[in-house]
Amino acid sequence: MALLIVLDKMSPAERVSFVLHDVFQYSFAEIAEIVGRTPHACRQLASSARKRAKSATSGRVEQDEHRRVNQAFKEAWQQGSLTKLLNVLDPSVTAVTDGGGGGIVSAAIDPMVGAEQVAAFFKAVMIKQPDLIVSEAVVNYQPGLIGSSHGRVIAVVATQITGTRISNIWAVRNPEKLHLWHNELSEGEPHVLRIA
Repeated sequence: MALLIVLDKMSPAERVSFVLHDVFQYSFAEIAEIVGRTPHACRQLASSARKRAKSATSGRVEQDEHRRVNQAFKEAWQQGSLTKLLNVLDPSVTAVTDGGGGGIVSAAIDPMVGAEQVAAFFKAVMIKQPDLIVSEAVVNYQPGLIGSSHGRVIAVVATQITGTRISNIWAVRNPEKLHLWHNELSEGEPHVLRIA
């Protein structure tokens, strides 16, 4: 997920140069024809994109620290405390929610950027749904969270930690992607979900 966010932040020429060269093994001469730049420029674009991707996927914290930060976020979220949410969120945190195409369920349409906006969003969620129960889970093979109401999973949250704070949040609310989670919750199975 971190890599997808980074790809989205790249310029189109960077993204094309990086993906075509590093994934599909196109030569820089071939890429130059596609993006209308010189092979040297495409090499530089791919290099800068590679550095961005590497920085986004490096620096993962230990599982125990990831779990600790998620627990702090969970407690702050359930308490609806803006102060505590701001303490656990990186100032430049990005949050992306997936409610499904066509507004299957309510979710933010655009990514939210900044601790104040993200904290206000999660506080508003708890106000609108006071019966929401937030639990720890394994999401993308990392510590994550699930939100449930009346025995049904209604949200799955993956987080990325940078230092000691949350720098990225991906929340899936699309029921079509969560039906297996409801079954696992009912059967007491371990919660593992790939969010992609």
